[in-house]
Amino acid sequence: MGEWVTLDTHHGPVRAWQATPEGKPRGGLVVIQEIFGVNPHVREVAEGFAAAGYAVLAPSFFDLIDGVDADPDALPYDPEGAKQGLERVNALGVEKALEIVRAAASRLAPAGKVGTVGYCWGGSIALLSALRLGLPSVSYYGARNVQFLDETPKAPVMFHFGAQDKSIPPEAIAAHRQKLPQMPTFVYPADHGFNRSVGHAYDPDSAALALKRTLDFLAEHLG
Repeated sequence: MGEWVTLDTHHGPVRAWQATPEGKPRGGLVVIQEIFGVNPHVREVAEGFAAAGYAVLAPSFFDLIDGVDADPDALPYDPEGAKQGLERVNALGVEKALEIVRAAASRLAPAGKVGTVGYCWGGSIALLSALRLGLPSVSYYGARNVQFLDETPKAPVMFHFGAQDKSIPPEAIAAHRQKLPQMPTFVYPADHGFNRSVGHAYDPDSAALALKRTLDFLAEHLG
C-alpha cells in the first residue's frame, strides 16, 4: 500500500502518492492525474504500475491551487466536478505542471530511468513531458495535445484514444499520426476515460489492451 509524501517545487510543496514495488525497481514512473485529482482511482493506477515493478509518484497537482491541506478526493465525477477541475488546471498552467513533473522525476531518479503516464489533462502533460523534459511518456486521451504537435520530441511517446470520444475528433487523432509518425498511436472502440475503472466510460477490454501496450513501451524505454 502506498503513502503520501511531499515534493518540494519552486512554487511550493505538493503532495504525491508514492507506490513502491517489491524488490529493485525497473525504473521510475510519474502518474499524471485527470482533472479530478489524485483520487482513489488514480492511486489504484499508481499501485498497479508499482505491482509491475516501477517506483511510482502520482503528484497532487492541485495542491499549488488549493493548498496541501485540501482533500485530493474532493472533485466528483460529475459536471460540477469537471467544471471545477478545468478551472484548476487552467489556473495551474502548463509551466507549473511541468515543474511538478520535473520535481517528481528528480525524486524518482534513484530508481533508474524515469517516464510518465498521463490521463485526460494528464495525457497532454505527459506529451509535454516527452517533448520538453525528455521523459518517455504514454498519453491517454489528451484533448489538449494538438496544439503541441509541432514541437520536436526529446523522448518517445505513445498515444491512446477512444474512437467514441467526442472531445477528440478523428482529425485530431489523424494529426498525431501526421505530425509524429514515428510515435505509436492507438485507437480503441471506446469513449473518453475508457481506462477509468469507475464510471460509464470504462471499457475493460480496451483498458487491458492499452495497459499491455503501455507496459511494453515502458519495458522498452525504462527497463
